[in-house]
Amino acid sequence: NRISGSSLIILFLQENPFKERIVESFSEDGEGSLSFNDFVDMFSVLSEMAPRELKAIYAFKIYGTVLRSDLEKTLNKLTREELTAEEITLVCEKVIEEADMDGDGKLGFADFENMISKAPDFLRYFFVHTHYCQVGSVTGDN
Repeated sequence: NRISGSSLIILFLQENPFKERIVESFSEDGEGSLSFNDFVDMFSVLSEMAPRELKAIYAFKIYGTVLRSDLEKTLNKLTREELTAEEITLVCEKVIEEADMDGDGKLGFADFENMISKAPDFLRYFFVHTHYCQVGSVTGDN
């Protein structure tokens, strides 16, 4: 049995603007359809107890190589488009300036890993509150 990504999204990712990417990143087929093992893997990585290194790998898998345009879109999603264009530009420039270790204008895995190693809140926020899930309401798709 496989759990459809849409069923899973309803359960615990309703407010997450990256819900589709999260499910696709853990899906073995990359299409958003999760086997039970995919589902368990996802919850293991997104648990509060998962090690930083594992979380870093999957966070990068979810976000991928980050370009300035990606940062702008992400910032707009996270702030619900409440920042001005100038504020978005300023934040994005600062992030690239501080995180782009090799100066190529994008954030690859090494840049990403370095950036989150300096973010003490990363482990605290990169997880799912499992006590909100109602797993019993999920039905498997064949």
